[in-house]
Amino acid sequence: MKILKWIFIVLLAIGLIGYIGYLIIDEDLPQGEKGAKAEQLADKMLSAVNDSAWNELAVVEWDFASKHHLVWDKDRHWAKVSWENYDVFIRLDSKTGVAFAKGKKIERDEILNSLLEEAYAIWANDSFWLNPITKIRDSGTERQYVPQKENDVEGLLVSYKSGGVTPGDSYLWLVDKETGMPEFVKMWVQIIPVGGVKFSWENWHTTTAGAKISQTHKSIFTVEITELETWTQLEDYPELDEFKVLE
Repeated sequence: MKILKWIFIVLLAIGLIGYIGYLIIDEDLPQGEKGAKAEQLADKMLSAVNDSAWNELAVVEWDFASKHHLVWDKDRHWAKVSWENYDVFIRLDSKTGVAFAKGKKIERDEILNSLLEEAYAIWANDSFWLNPITKIRDSGTERQYVPQKENDVEGLLVSYKSGGVTPGDSYLWLVDKETGMPEFVKMWVQIIPVGGVKFSWENWHTTTAGAKISQTHKSIFTVEITELETWTQLEDYPELDEFKVLE
């Protein structure tokens, strides 16, 4: 009985510490101003990361958090998503495709459909982390200028009102006032129960076309983008033949 009592006390203490931490860290979603100032800051940030060069890329390949390997055929909006023993080739517009487990093609529709759904969710999350800046003017977004106490940064709140996998999420970009480069982002998202969790945007990689992509995001945990490679011509991607399963 004494052991159960101490287990209860320990669990209660952990819960209390977690609740206090939640109250300390959790932030309300800020309110800003829509209009010219917000759009000017959006333009400044897009220009700083050379977003137009991102649009010139045909193929992007990367690892996400050492868990998933992705190849995105941006020209045709196809992707190969690999995790554990699975390789899934998916047409992103229709969420149809082909899946393999340990190199063996999946034939059963219910298993295939489940893997396609999982592959799409992985791609949606991992491609967003790869370059969310390019999506700040997606359909269904709203932008607000949010003044900051720090003199060297400006705030751009981007809210995803509709569309995507998790509509309702909001991101406050903290942007260098001089250069327009994003330095941090604060998140109000469904997947994280605490509002305002802050991630760094650092370790910048310049792609073959000249677009800038941040590969390291530090917070209470770290998200890493690794093995990042890009091609501006579809035919230059060395493993292009793999995608013939979707033709």
